[in-house]
Amino acid sequence: MKKTKEFILRQIADEYLLIPTGQTCEEFNGMITLSETAAYIYEHLEEAESFEKLIEMITQEYEIDPKTAASDAYELLNGMLKNGLIGLSDPKVNW
Repeated sequence: MKKTKEFILRQIADEYLLIPTGQTCEEFNGMITLSETAAYIYEHLEEAESFEKLIEMITQEYEIDPKTAASDAYELLNGMLKNGLIGLSDPKVNW
């Protein structure tokens, strides 16, 4: 996966925010609030070479079982894909 829009991830107190920058400011008015886990996924998305690797990274960072991590990550990534925040870096392997 790759990030397709220009956002900066910032932590302010207990909140994680995606703040648009550059051209994205003209297309998107506002900020996106993320949970701590969603922020971790967004931040490390491009490091993982597959969905399975991302799940492995999540389960190493948080005390969560792989099935729950996969379900939650799939839902988050699907929403980000639908809203154009991220895109497939390798469509052949759906990642």
